[in-house]
Amino acid sequence: MPAFRTPATCPPGARAAPDRTPAQRAPRRSARFLRWLRKIHLYVGLWGAALGFLFGATGILLNHRAVLNLPVEKVVQKSTQFPLPDPALRSFKTPEDMARWLQAELKFEGLQTRIKADPAKTVTWADREVTQPARWTFNLQSPQRGVNAEYYLGNRFIKVETQDATPIGTLTRLHMSVGVSAFWVLLSDTIAGGLIVLSVTGLLLWSRLHTIRLSAVCVSLAALLAGIWFMWTAI
Repeated sequence: MPAFRTPATCPPGARAAPDRTPAQRAPRRSARFLRWLRKIHLYVGLWGAALGFLFGATGILLNHRAVLNLPVEKVVQKSTQFPLPDPALRSFKTPEDMARWLQAELKFEGLQTRIKADPAKTVTWADREVTQPARWTFNLQSPQRGVNAEYYLGNRFIKVETQDATPIGTLTRLHMSVGVSAFWVLLSDTIAGGLIVLSVTGLLLWSRLHTIRLSAVCVSLAALLAGIWFMWTAI
């Protein structure tokens, strides 16, 4: 004869555990959410600590450069006239062509170049009106140096002003993300984003999702934003 299983029954005198109500399940969801917040706070903090050490160390050097006898001068300026080869005079049809040539000559390949093209115009010089040819200006930047170039269409030379950054100047330009690659800008953005995430998760962990503490956090943030807005509009 095949054996038949009888349904499980509670022992005599025992009651079946009732299903949890939504009010009883809420604390368990809050606990899981807080554990999830702790993990985010931990790993973002590790990433921020690694990169924040670099920015913090350079920030201390910048703030105490006088006490540490660091060079105060940020850049060393030089001005010269750069001759153009004859073939270049025939091939530079647009400012972009000259910008690519400048990048190769000055070793600025892969970095951003700002170009401005002013059309020819009539100017007054020595009580006479003369026609000024079109002018192209270029701005090339890297953490170590910056270059401003000026070229009048038809000339056989280009005026170049070079600003070589000292060590303190290089640190300053890195802090300001001047002349850096897209990778460095993205890296700096991750630090800024990490600080925001750490601030938000830290406030939520402190509040433990209690209504009174959450209300205090919201009121404090609203007051802070209102103060910043007031100062911004008062400037």
